[in-house]
Amino acid sequence: MTNKNNPSSEKLSINETMPHQINAPSFEGTGIKMQPPFENKYGVIIGDSKYASPNSPLENWSEATDPEVMTGDDWIHPTNDIGWNTPENRELLESKKKPQAFPFMHPDKDVSKGSD
Repeated sequence: MTNKNNPSSEKLSINETMPHQINAPSFEGTGIKMQPPFENKYGVIIGDSKYASPNSPLENWSEATDPEVMTGDDWIHPTNDIGWNTPENRELLESKKKPQAFPFMHPDKDVSKGSD
């Protein structure tokens, strides 16, 4: 469901992942919920996966543009960001997931020993 007046109403994820990004990690089971796109204080939509916005300094670049205007948290989406594709951040997500054996495991006893 897309609402052109409210960019945050667009649902971009399926099962806590970004299916249109082939290497996007899954947030499912991590406790981190996918966040909707947002409009930053410069009128640029962040996290909509369109990577172009009429108000973006990148779309209106000139010699007078100070690159510093594109720094800070206003330009980073919490869950739809290329940074999640790095090995370090993938490892962070994997560490938040419960082991596949959960809940059928015991922290210090091998209950499967001798069952073969």
